[in-house]
Amino acid sequence: MSANAKVEGYMINLGLTFEELDENSWIINDEENGLERVAVICADPLLIVRVNVMDAPEERKEEFYEKLLTLNAADLVHGAYALENGKVMLVASLVLETLDIEEFQATLDAIGLALAQHYPIFSEYRNEAKRS
Repeated sequence: MSANAKVEGYMINLGLTFEELDENSWIINDEENGLERVAVICADPLLIVRVNVMDAPEERKEEFYEKLLTLNAADLVHGAYALENGKVMLVASLVLETLDIEEFQATLDAIGLALAQHYPIFSEYRNEAKRS
């Protein structure tokens, strides 16, 4: 079984709502599980799971980046916050060869939980960006 078929099978078995973008990537839009616009990409030898969290704020950048690093160290078991082209991303990388459904589900659960728990923290910075 190919890695792509394995990953798609996991999403089906977990009952996730997703859309195939191409043979190597999908978007999960599963509000019930707290996963909206979560990209899943097979990039052998890795499976990359990523979600755009927000635009990086213009104000209080140093404070915000320190908060991201603190959250990476203290609150994230699977994945880490990262910056890409002015966007804050939550990214996790998994080894395809040894990936099982439990590890995949744990990663998605951790991402959904992080997004829910960190929303109030990020809201303060989002609101500032909108007022600018």
